[in-house]
Amino acid sequence: MSAAGPERAAPEGRPEGARITPGSIRHSLVELGAAAVLAEILLALVGGLPAAGAGAVVLVAAALVTARVVAGAGFAEVSLRRRPRLMESYGQGLGDWRWTVRQGLDPEGDGQLLRLRLQRLFAARLSEAHGLSLATDRDRVAKLLGPRLWPWIDPESPAPAPTVPAPVLHALVDRLESL
Repeated sequence: MSAAGPERAAPEGRPEGARITPGSIRHSLVELGAAAVLAEILLALVGGLPAAGAGAVVLVAAALVTARVVAGAGFAEVSLRRRPRLMESYGQGLGDWRWTVRQGLDPEGDGQLLRLRLQRLFAARLSEAHGLSLATDRDRVAKLLGPRLWPWIDPESPAPAPTVPAPVLHALVDRLESL
């Protein structure tokens, strides 16, 4: 006997994990099956064989549609399912990087986007090659990158300048490749 209550043995012929618990899928299927059989019996008693046959056809059709939707196929896929948002599935290409680098180097552009993308690249490379995280292994990453490059990659401090100087960008890319 445990603190949670007496332990119940599984019925004979069934393993311990095969019990039907209320709220489980198996329990729901048993309940729906019992309701379908009861409905068929009532239809046969009230309307005879034609009503029972029609009821069986309706039950089978409903079961097939339900199984198809549960399996993920959908019924009328065009109208019931939302289209995926294009911006979430959009893959960044080289054209985006050219624009981002041009904006990041331009004194009148925005260097923040370039810095964010460089941080993502460094985070992925450091994680893959060295098992380091920019967020949790800041000291080790700072030593690895050096005092000249670390301020540009440090996610918790502001950028040293509004735009990334070209020599710093070259050094960052070279360091990224050497990691």
